[in-house]
Amino acid sequence: MNSQQHNEDSNQQTEAIDGSGLNTSGPAGAKKGGRAYKEIVDWIKALAIAVILVFIIRTFLFSPFIVEGPSMEPNFYTGERLIVNKLIFKIREPHHGEVVVFHVPDQGRDFIKRVIGVPGDTIKVVGDDVFVNDQKVDEPYIKEAIEAAHANGELYNTGPDFPNANVSESVVPDGKIFAMGDHRGNSQDSRDIGFVSEKEVIGRADAMFWPLNKISIIKHYKVHW
Repeated sequence: MNSQQHNEDSNQQTEAIDGSGLNTSGPAGAKKGGRAYKEIVDWIKALAIAVILVFIIRTFLFSPFIVEGPSMEPNFYTGERLIVNKLIFKIREPHHGEVVVFHVPDQGRDFIKRVIGVPGDTIKVVGDDVFVNDQKVDEPYIKEAIEAAHANGELYNTGPDFPNANVSESVVPDGKIFAMGDHRGNSQDSRDIGFVSEKEVIGRADAMFWPLNKISIIKHYKVHW
């Protein structure tokens, strides 16, 4: 009888061991699978949030811009990459001297120029002299370039004066700005395309992030007269 009881106990121990082995694919396995699923869902959520944030930032706050062409030399050169602040002009209007990026619908592209005149200003450009409301403007951002040209007996502004045959109106209308490139002899700007609607102004160029050796915050000179 003791031998029989010993065999029964052995069988019960074997069943218990076998049963524990079968349970690994039960609740414990389900728990492990649930954790993996949760991690996948968390990753998907994180990626979705990242995409939404990038969309919001690029649409409403900041956007990259690549400089193309010589129109803003000697301050900006082709290939340089800038961060454009798209929020600032939703809060206020552009100011004199600020470097802005705006869209030109007729050409289907974006320009980068400097604000010279705002609504109500009377603009006049004669050679290297720029006048706002009949007062000559001090332009420190191209002072050295102008002086170098004059030292060679040349004008820095080899482009058109203003007003001219293309744009005869000299007073900046409401809701618009007058903008010119720093490279006055090689810039298509308000002297050619006319006043720029504030609705087409994308934002202000606030920082340069490429090339790496030129990473900096862009200085916006106040135009004095």
